[in-house]
Amino acid sequence: MNRILLRDVGLPDRRADVAVSADGRVAAIGTLRPRPGDRVIEGHGGALLPGLADRHVHLMALAASLDSVDCGPPAVRTAGRLAAALRAPTGRGWIRGVGYHESVAGPLDRDSLDALVSGRPVRVQHRSGALWTVNSAGARLLGLDDPGPLLPAGVERDATGRATGRLWRLDGWLRERLGPAEVPDLAAVGRLYASYGVTALHDATPDLADDTAAELTRAAHDGRLPQHLTLLGAPGPGPQPYKLLPPDHDLWPYDEVLHRIRTARGSAGRPVAVHCVTREALILTLVALREAGPVPGDRIEHAAVVPPELHADMRELGVHVVTQPVFVAERGDTYLAEVDPADLPHLYPYASLLAAGIPVSASSDAPYGSPDPWAAVRAARDRRTPEGRVLAPAERVPAATALVGLLARPAVRPGDDADLCLLHVPWQAACRAPDAGLVRMTLRRGEGAYGEAPE
Repeated sequence: MNRILLRDVGLPDRRADVAVSADGRVAAIGTLRPRPGDRVIEGHGGALLPGLADRHVHLMALAASLDSVDCGPPAVRTAGRLAAALRAPTGRGWIRGVGYHESVAGPLDRDSLDALVSGRPVRVQHRSGALWTVNSAGARLLGLDDPGPLLPAGVERDATGRATGRLWRLDGWLRERLGPAEVPDLAAVGRLYASYGVTALHDATPDLADDTAAELTRAAHDGRLPQHLTLLGAPGPGPQPYKLLPPDHDLWPYDEVLHRIRTARGSAGRPVAVHCVTREALILTLVALREAGPVPGDRIEHAAVVPPELHADMRELGVHVVTQPVFVAERGDTYLAEVDPADLPHLYPYASLLAAGIPVSASSDAPYGSPDPWAAVRAARDRRTPEGRVLAPAERVPAATALVGLLARPAVRPGDDADLCLLHVPWQAACRAPDAGLVRMTLRRGEGAYGEAPE
């Protein structure tokens, strides 16, 4: 690969030229002259960013969702639309639905799915990611009605002992039952993220199976995922946080939370990334972190409800909040209808956390939220629901603040890997109208991942 010269690009304090060496690093920044053989790209003042990061995504689930039936709002809002969507796919194998919410057709079970599709196996995932529901054809293929070895506790049964078709937090078990034919196409995910300017991904799937972790790692090495990859769910020592997923409502006892944090720490003191979507879960986690001893890099995933009285503890413990402002844009009206009114002012907070000295980064939680980081920027700025209402307006932040929180590194610096995102427009214009269409080029270690591929 020849040296690349990005000429007249926008940096935070000036317009300058940026040279990328043949080994994929930022070689120099300043007023630079082209060398023989350089690949010169005219920036025309477009902002050059150090790449974006999605710090909370479920890559296998996202890859599978790209070839799945959308079963929830805004695409599907009625039982009739759900039936039409599930009956549309041709073929004989599984029909995979995603994004379901009870507002469409109430709680699903095998019988209600049978009424929609009975001739093919169907599985539909709730938009929370916690629940799969299968119809009777699917239940037979999975062996839910077979006598023999006990099935996992997450296989729900009714009062008669019959499987209802609901599978709670059983993604790993479901993958094993479905077999290797269900491995999804990660290259499509890599291309999608590259088009957004994303150069780093944190897979937040808990308790990753060895084969899944190996497949994700291979995809990062062979270029299907042209992003730096961090696996939060991979066991063992490492600098990356280890993902812990307490149940949302049937919380672990305190001793269990403390034990799991200490186990994750190990002898190397590995940080943790703890899923917290209720105030009770957050309180329990903060108390356990204090007793276990905080570690740099500890994270709170989602921090869906954070009353102000917890700010001081979070700041003292040094936790980093990884939130999803896009949920307000996608689900805000449901939250306004269903969430305890006392929690609404503190729902998916952003501005108040920053004001309290708590670091915050937006993320997607894709496929349960849009993977588009530019949509997250707009959502953090506006906090506007699908019906146009503003949820917790005091938690709005400027687009520039949200965009800075999405950067994979603080700045473009000589010596760093050339993981770069070049925009068509200057920084100020991007903040006025944040949109994925502004991304002109994405480089990973100097190689083209999206846009004008350097030669």
